Amino acid sequence: MKIISLFSGAGGLDQGFERAGFEIVFANEYDKAIWETYRANFPTTHLDTRSITAIAESDLPKADGLIGGPPCQSWSEAGAHRGIEDERGQLFFEYLRVLKHVKPRFFLAENVSGIVSSRHLGAFEKILRRFTALGYEVSHKLLNAADYGVPQDRERVIVVGIRSDLNRVFEFPDQVADRVTLRDAIGGMPSPMANPSLSTTMRGLAIANHEYLVGGFSSMFMSRNRVRPWARQSFTIQAGARHAPLHPSAPTMEKIGEDKFRFVVGKESSYRRLSVRECARIQTFPDSHQLVYDRIIDGYKMIGNAVPVEFAFRLAKQIRDCVGGRKSATERSGRGIARCS
Repeated sequence: MKIISLFSGAGGLDQGFERAGFEIVFANEYDKAIWETYRANFPTTHLDTRSITAIAESDLPKADGLIGGPPCQSWSEAGAHRGIEDERGQLFFEYLRVLKHVKPRFFLAENVSGIVSSRHLGAFEKILRRFTALGYEVSHKLLNAADYGVPQDRERVIVVGIRSDLNRVFEFPDQVADRVTLRDAIGGMPSPMANPSLSTTMRGLAIANHEYLVGGFSSMFMSRNRVRPWARQSFTIQAGARHAPLHPSAPTMEKIGEDKFRFVVGKESSYRRLSVRECARIQTFPDSHQLVYDRIIDGYKMIGNAVPVEFAFRLAKQIRDCVGGRKSATERSGRGIARCS
């Protein structure tokens, strides 16, 4: 089945869908710092680099599915909370515009957990009603990627719609029995190279992108423990280089006051940020996935904004089985609509 990818980024969502057997026929990404990364990993996919607002309906190919995560900063619980009033929040309506024109068999939209907070819930419910009005049976749920084979606590809202004439309702996949740990993901990796510059990258590394940013830590960063042990899942991989979690070989930070932590005295040298490649592995990107950038901060940013590949794959596989014909015998009362399972 052919799909259109919007807000494609480094291609985590796209790679998960490709693994599940889908073909990406059209992708859109406006951030020029990501273009070469996308092209390196999806050489046969047409990448449109314009703003989505500049893409006319006539530019879009026919497709069976539409996927993408409209920019999430407006909805973030750590941000300014402007939501739909923010220009970036309004990009959700561009996603709706494309959906209305293409009329694919299904769509998937991904966003941060803040979109279902009390502050934004009303606006989010209006968006859901818009999806329904376009002729889709809509399912949405707040999921933690750690429950789906990703070694990271990462809560995201997933919205899936199945075109109403298919008479299917999407149900989210079951959680995995055993969680993947930090040791599973990055244990045994050699030490990375230290990079003291925000504006450069280190080339020719034995493991591509296995470099970490050196520099001070803000008071906000030091307001919490930032070390997770080997046997657990990572903290959320964020888009900011200075907010990357610390490597699990370091001891747990010590609390010394209200919203104030410190590195264990005498052990300060054991604290370092995760490398770009370690973050990529925690996001379940294979080492074969090329990350092309000139500035290390762009490497951290594209990985932090991505959808974990394994998470995307499990959702894509469930969608494939649903729209591809497999369904349970359970039907929604009085409507004859089968629930996919």
